[in-house]
Amino acid sequence: MHNTPLSGISADRLNALLDDAFGADRRVRTAYLLRKGMAAIDHLSFGILDDDALIASIQCWPVRVGMADLVLVGPVAVASHRQNEGLGKRLMQLMLNAATARDAPMVMIGDPEYYGRFGFEAKGTSGWTLPGPWEPRRLLLRNVEMVALPIHAMLSPAD
Repeated sequence: MHNTPLSGISADRLNALLDDAFGADRRVRTAYLLRKGMAAIDHLSFGILDDDALIASIQCWPVRVGMADLVLVGPVAVASHRQNEGLGKRLMQLMLNAATARDAPMVMIGDPEYYGRFGFEAKGTSGWTLPGPWEPRRLLLRNVEMVALPIHAMLSPAD
């Protein structure tokens, strides 16, 4: 197994992995509305290949809350037959290690019990709204540099 930038992976291969991990109806989820029309952030998006098979991926996207820039983390996808092998954790560590001080704070829609180990928490997001349904406890923020962010604002794609 080896890590690879996602920019070198075809869209067909990536979509097949995402369909396997999340189902073909994944495109109606709120996170897709947030990243609609955006290009993934190359230096924070990775895949894991086993031989030549794409078995896991992470993508990050430019978004905003009010006028403040954020990085939307996700999806973190692992092939259904390779789950529970630590690949999601490996992807998160890869992405966090690639992040620089110049990168914006990170936000994601995810399980706080899992993503809390990577510094993501719901603190600071309770006044934010999204362009679709979401569970407030699952809107997570990682703001290591303590960047000032709006208390009440709409999360949206970056311009």
